[in-house]
Amino acid sequence: MLVGLSLVIASGCVFNNYIDMDIDAKMSRTKKRPLVAGTISVRNALIYAVTLGLAGGFILGAFTNMRALLSAMFGLFAYTVLYSFWKRRSSFGTVVGSISGAVPPVVGYLAVTDKFDGGAWLLFLILVCWQMPHFYAIAIYRAKEYKAAGIPVLPLKKGLLNAKVQIFGYIVAFTFAASALAAFGYGGYVYFVVVLVLSLYWLWLAAKGFKVKDSDRWARKMFGASLIIITAFSVVISLNSWVP
Repeated sequence: MLVGLSLVIASGCVFNNYIDMDIDAKMSRTKKRPLVAGTISVRNALIYAVTLGLAGGFILGAFTNMRALLSAMFGLFAYTVLYSFWKRRSSFGTVVGSISGAVPPVVGYLAVTDKFDGGAWLLFLILVCWQMPHFYAIAIYRAKEYKAAGIPVLPLKKGLLNAKVQIFGYIVAFTFAASALAAFGYGGYVYFVVVLVLSLYWLWLAAKGFKVKDSDRWARKMFGASLIIITAFSVVISLNSWVP
């Protein structure tokens, strides 16, 4: 599952680099990507992307199950097609992008259980709710780059206050969704306490955003906190079978 899914994700990354060549050239954080810089030809990149996707799909199909394979392929489609289309046209592009970003842990769950049950849906919901504050934080402190590239991210389209309100709301939703994993028996006490404490800290940090003078600095802190939280979430859920 890990090998197959990694190859599918890698395929999506290469396809995304090809699709976004024009806007990547306008942003400082992406202008050195191989296709933009010309160090890799478009033809070779597309061959590489297709090969990665086929190899990953074959491994998932041969060694896991059909539900895991179809979920991974859906994630690839959502990222390379749906997200690529929406992010250039609407501030809802981030929401569409969160769908594909939430698929990988679901693929892992399905590879083991072969059941699309409540646990799979909760994992999906948790990752969607986590990604939104994570990406909106990036959109705030990278707003000038997104503006230069013509990407209508939420802070540019709806304003900074709207973005902060949505960040706060999604973190509330994340807190409930992550806690529900324990409430419905998919996580233990240690998982629940760690996730709840970190979620409340993230929520407190989000609330501070309404009073800060330097929103870019605050957004960078929010971005850093999101990385800590998703790492801790991954660790405690991985240890769930060995701790109460």
